[in-house]
Amino acid sequence: MAYGIKIEALAPPTRRAIFERLAAGPSAVGALAAGLPVSRPAVSQHLKALKDAGLVVETRRGTARIYSVDPKGVAELRDYFDRFWDVALDAYKRSLEGGDA
Repeated sequence: MAYGIKIEALAPPTRRAIFERLAAGPSAVGALAAGLPVSRPAVSQHLKALKDAGLVVETRRGTARIYSVDPKGVAELRDYFDRFWDVALDAYKRSLEGGDA
């Protein structure tokens, strides 16, 4: 799995804001751009990066493109962080027990 791509896709603050808005529900570019300090074309570029990373999917409703969070991509990212967390907790436990950290 390309976890790094997913993590990098969420690095820019504007992109995270877009992703967080999509977590609340599907949306078109215009609605996502409202209230953001970037243009609609910039929002489209951020959506492309999120889509390429497998975190967002696009569907068509008539002439509109509606974007939503891809549960599969989010699950893959969560699996990565869950494994990372498990390793960190195991290391912490070993350090408390007097073993190697």
